[in-house]
Amino acid sequence: MNAKRNISLKSLVILSSALIIALAGCGSDKKEAATGTAATTSETASTGTTTTEAPAAEVQYPITIKHALGEAVIEKKPERVATISWANQDVALALGVVPVGFSAANYGVEDGSGLLPWTAAKLKELGADKPNIFQDTDGLDFEAISDANPDVILAAYSGITKEEYETLSQIAPVVAYQTQPWVTSWREQVEFNSKAMGMEQEGQQLIKDTEKLIADKANEHPSIKGKKAVFAYISPQDLSSVSIYTPGDPRGAFLEELGMVFPDSVKKLVTDESGFYLQLSAENADVLNDADIIVSYADDSVLKALQADPVFGKIPAIKRGSVVFIKDNTPLAAAGNPNPLSIAYTIDEYVGLLDAAVAKING
Repeated sequence: MNAKRNISLKSLVILSSALIIALAGCGSDKKEAATGTAATTSETASTGTTTTEAPAAEVQYPITIKHALGEAVIEKKPERVATISWANQDVALALGVVPVGFSAANYGVEDGSGLLPWTAAKLKELGADKPNIFQDTDGLDFEAISDANPDVILAAYSGITKEEYETLSQIAPVVAYQTQPWVTSWREQVEFNSKAMGMEQEGQQLIKDTEKLIADKANEHPSIKGKKAVFAYISPQDLSSVSIYTPGDPRGAFLEELGMVFPDSVKKLVTDESGFYLQLSAENADVLNDADIIVSYADDSVLKALQADPVFGKIPAIKRGSVVFIKDNTPLAAAGNPNPLSIAYTIDEYVGLLDAAVAKING
């Protein structure tokens, strides 16, 4: 990710510095994966079974994709797909396409590889043992991106600036975010990135399969259905405020996809539907009183500090311990902004934690 993303991911995900933040497709062989040729076989993440899709309908070119920074015009089927920023490579990989280059992950990686575990697993499955990874955490490496010689650059989930977009557009057509930086849902990531690859039909199937996976996993834990949940950030080093991710943010939206609901007490404070967080002073933290559970980035040691606080300790969910604390800089924390590969990889762990938190409501 570029420097802007390096700041925004940790602060938006962790909010410690500043508040900014499967389905497998099998290639027919290593050569096809390396050149970006799409597969026609996909593995259903929820069952592990393999299904062969019908041949995709013929794609009409040129494809024009409008976005917040302009429009991408793709004249013919891309054979060399590059991705930048966060998670876009996972959409390509889920569709059986190995990018000719993609940005290193700089959050949640525990082995120094620049690869999150679901990305690494999919690369291995597709036979790509030497991926071309852009080391762009201090800013986009335009030279490396250009050297990859892409036909298209996927950035549907990103925070690229207009200036960066214009520079990238001199290399290849760029698919940027639709409205604002870093608020692209996982569906939109699939929709626009797959369209740019000439794989819109396959992308729609990936969305359907991922939706089924989510529904199946939620049904395995019926106790969470209808419970009021909030994804928040409360820093034990600064208990003067609380930040709450709105339903417009991928984290808040994913809780709703699992069958949970956003408390009305908090929802009524959302005046900007496109915004992704609310920041409230501690004196207004009582809006969390209606939450059955609270999800946050922290570890279990933080719970005692919050329970001992004269303000936060009065919030019912915190008082009874019906919280889910996701440890900082872990794969599960990185999966808070979901995509099809990360969902398939982490959903069992995540839903299990939600279920355990709900069990404490009447425990």
